[in-house]
Amino acid sequence: MEVYFNIILRTLILYAVLLLIFRFMGKREIGELSILDLVVFIMIGEMAVIAIENTNEPLFQTIIPMVLLMIIQITLALISLKSKRFRDLIDGKPTIIINRGKVDEQAMRKHRYNFDDLLMQLRENNVRSIADVEFAILETSGKLSVIEKIEDPKKPKTPAQNGDITIPLIMDGNIMEESLSKINKTNLWLRQELKKKGIKDLKKVSFCSYENGKFYIDTRDNE
Repeated sequence: MEVYFNIILRTLILYAVLLLIFRFMGKREIGELSILDLVVFIMIGEMAVIAIENTNEPLFQTIIPMVLLMIIQITLALISLKSKRFRDLIDGKPTIIINRGKVDEQAMRKHRYNFDDLLMQLRENNVRSIADVEFAILETSGKLSVIEKIEDPKKPKTPAQNGDITIPLIMDGNIMEESLSKINKTNLWLRQELKKKGIKDLKKVSFCSYENGKFYIDTRDNE
């Protein structure tokens, strides 16, 4: 019975300590946490779990390094506020994924970022097609900031077909047979249409989609 009481007491104490530590480190959304924040939070959380399980160890042996990590994190955060070079070193720099409508595959590879990630984050930004994007910037937090192309107000808007999202036909040089079946088209049709546009080697296409009778085609960067 004493062991259970000890565990409950340690849990309550560490819970209060964690609340104070995270309160001192500042209020930030999960998506806005830097790599430094994540490392510190994971380490502190792991220490708290170990301290609850090891009831034979004095609690202060865990609280002291947790407080020390908090001080280190706050100190580094203050340094990063005053030094852009240090901030870039710790957090990294934003990366342009789409530049004036052109996808930068090299930047995507550098960040191990694929077209599925890109399409998912575009949908989260209520953007249904890469063709609608002028710039897309991958922030240091992992969020994608999207600047859409300015539409001509005189140009009539056509209703969306097959849903309000882009259905990819080619990704990384591979034909998406399932997507072709969704729009009732065939592999041969796709090859013929791309050949009309001067594309004979599908491996050179990094991304291709079809919407409202129009293709969006992004060819691979020269490697």
